[in-house]
Amino acid sequence: MSDEEIEGKGFVIKDRRRFTEEGEPKEETPAEEKDERPEPETEEEEKAEPEAAAEQAEQMPFPEINFSTFIFSLNTSTLLHLGEVPDPATGKQQEDLVMAKQTIDLIAMLEEKTRGNLTSDEENLVKHILYDLRLRYVQKAK
Repeated sequence: MSDEEIEGKGFVIKDRRRFTEEGEPKEETPAEEKDERPEPETEEEEKAEPEAAAEQAEQMPFPEINFSTFIFSLNTSTLLHLGEVPDPATGKQQEDLVMAKQTIDLIAMLEEKTRGNLTSDEENLVKHILYDLRLRYVQKAK
């Protein structure tokens, strides 16, 4: 690709800092430069923009990442390995008790290593999830 083709695609980086490297205030930019949205070049791009926006609106935002959501993720993974939840990729329920045990052991290790550093809600969450997963594992292993 030539440099001209590359310039038309991608993104633009603009320095929005209010001060220069010397610490002095920068001059204000004219209002006409503030419109950063590039104009679509073809009809296909014009049609693709609303479709992409609709697709983004349909997708649910991800929950905030914290310790509890991480434990819930490991719980879901274990349920998948126990065959309790269908695999999202295939839609089939498959058991993999070795992976289920490994994930349960991982949650137990996290419980041990984080002891004393969690809130009471987080401690209860880990305790109850471990109890439930261990019970389900024993039932499946019989």
